[in-house]
Amino acid sequence: MNKELFNKIKRLFIIVCRWFLLSLGIISFIIIVLSFTDLPYNAYHWLGTSNSSLNKNPDMIVLLGGSGMPSPDGLIRTYYTAEAANKYRTAEVIIAHPYGENDSLLQLKLMAHELINKGIDSSRIKFAPLGFNTRSQAINISEMCGGDKNKVSLLIVTSPEHMYRSINVFKKVGFVNVGGMPAFEIPIDEERVKDKQNAKDTRVKNLDLRYNMWSYLNYELIVMREYCAITYYKIKGWI
Repeated sequence: MNKELFNKIKRLFIIVCRWFLLSLGIISFIIIVLSFTDLPYNAYHWLGTSNSSLNKNPDMIVLLGGSGMPSPDGLIRTYYTAEAANKYRTAEVIIAHPYGENDSLLQLKLMAHELINKGIDSSRIKFAPLGFNTRSQAINISEMCGGDKNKVSLLIVTSPEHMYRSINVFKKVGFVNVGGMPAFEIPIDEERVKDKQNAKDTRVKNLDLRYNMWSYLNYELIVMREYCAITYYKIKGWI
């Protein structure tokens, strides 16, 4: 390689690095600015509540197991599932979580145990362990319902960011009546947060910098990851 060609490649490399760093800086700046607004939470909230209403009482409550037990999302999903099952006492409860390589049905049994501890009769609980992602779980539950899936009313319990995709996946495999109960976390008491000046609770002091900014940065990552998943599902024709 002669010196002139080497210098051209070097200059090109420097230009590419500069544009990459500049683009990265602009994106980082936008992300940080957005973390001081309500846009990240609004996007997160939209994913959890858009198209999630159900016009009739559910025949089945579907708990999408997420990371299993005792993970934070597994625990909060079982909490909301128990709330729904205690409200709709005639509905069956379907726990959808894949078999483990070593523990077989252990994760499903742990979630069932948590539901039973919250007052749900074990006879109402069924397992759907064959799916390894949202689409295959929906297909597994569709096969469990057989030809009745057009008549069955489903209430899906999952994380808020996962709700939009889940509902559309279940509709794509043939379910007509599908709604959701997003497993939102419970925030600090709203009135105390609003009264930041007089609040004695140190958790609500300097809320924008110490709490909201970091929480909203996390929401941005969650939302961006979920939109990538939605895009992938649309390309595959799953929603």
